[in-house]
Amino acid sequence: MKTTPLLASMLAAIAAIAGTPASAQSSQSSVTLFGLIDEGIDYTSNVRGHAVTEMMSGAAQGSRWGLRGTEALGGKLSAVFQLESGVDASSGRLMEGNRMFGRQAWVGIAHDDIGTLTFGRQYDSLVEYLAPLTANGNWGGFLFEHPYDNDNTDNSFRLDNAVQFNSANIGGLRVGATYAFSNLPGQISTNNAQSIGVSYAINGFSFGAAWLNVTNPGANTLGAVTTDDAGFVASRHRVYGAGVNYQLDAVTLGFVYTHTNLSDPTAYSYISGAIVPAGQHASSLTFDNFEVNANWSITTALMLGAMYDYTQAKLDTSAGAYKPKYHTFGLMLDYNLTRRTDIYAMASYQRAISANSGTALDLAYAGGADDSSSTQRQFVGRVGLRHKF
Repeated sequence: MKTTPLLASMLAAIAAIAGTPASAQSSQSSVTLFGLIDEGIDYTSNVRGHAVTEMMSGAAQGSRWGLRGTEALGGKLSAVFQLESGVDASSGRLMEGNRMFGRQAWVGIAHDDIGTLTFGRQYDSLVEYLAPLTANGNWGGFLFEHPYDNDNTDNSFRLDNAVQFNSANIGGLRVGATYAFSNLPGQISTNNAQSIGVSYAINGFSFGAAWLNVTNPGANTLGAVTTDDAGFVASRHRVYGAGVNYQLDAVTLGFVYTHTNLSDPTAYSYISGAIVPAGQHASSLTFDNFEVNANWSITTALMLGAMYDYTQAKLDTSAGAYKPKYHTFGLMLDYNLTRRTDIYAMASYQRAISANSGTALDLAYAGGADDSSSTQRQFVGRVGLRHKF
């Protein structure tokens, strides 16, 4: 049987972990209840031609609750698990397609010196290794996502049926790999996924890089990215990127670049407008995202963050190419009342440069908005309260 480098590395990890001898020590286990509630009031300047003020849950961080646990198996080996449920605090409804544990649901084996091997619904390696260097994947939340969260740095979708290995931290270096099964008889390459990631941190400097490939996202209800979880519907969704952060005393500066390529795109699930001109076939839709961000710990309790992202897109169709562009600005002020409770204000503004495609790609669609603007501009402002437990 032939094995890919990714599969070979996973098999090697399984062999190394399984080959570690267990001692006769008595078993120790723990289960932790955790979560957070993020609730606030949003104002959006234009949603399909109308301004809207609304209560919205989970903008800075998704509201959630969950259980995580570990059991010592002897030596440096342990069994681990996590069940995490996304909650809409405004209504009490479940999130992530009404799943009980839609954010994460996995079980695995961990070794202190080698790493962790897990099985279940999980984040991809791009979310784990590159997203923390962005504003939206770290301190800012989805108001600061790149247009349409095209690179999934805001974790818009998870991977079902996933096997993931994340190494232990070795001198600041970590690596990871993920493979998600299609679960379709005779169609192993339909709606499966692969991703790899690497990060390195030392003396205030952080680097991350990652790659993600999903075939046929949204094609069915059984695969890696299911119909009710996909943003873009396409024959393939591929992303790669890299970024750096550097901490200078109380200020952290960051730069991230990502490239997204969607083959044969047909729709984007979270807006009402089309992304392909009527009567045309789109062979590809690409996005190049260039983000700079900064956050300043003014005091131990007060943080100011800012970001700017320039995105250049290209839609190749049977009638020619269209090249929309987007400028996205974000600002956030956060104050910690206690170690677990904070209040914040944030705003994002997007300016789209039309490609005259006659689709929603010509319009602004800022993170956090319910739908596209009817123009090339959109503003979203929010005040929120967040409590962690």
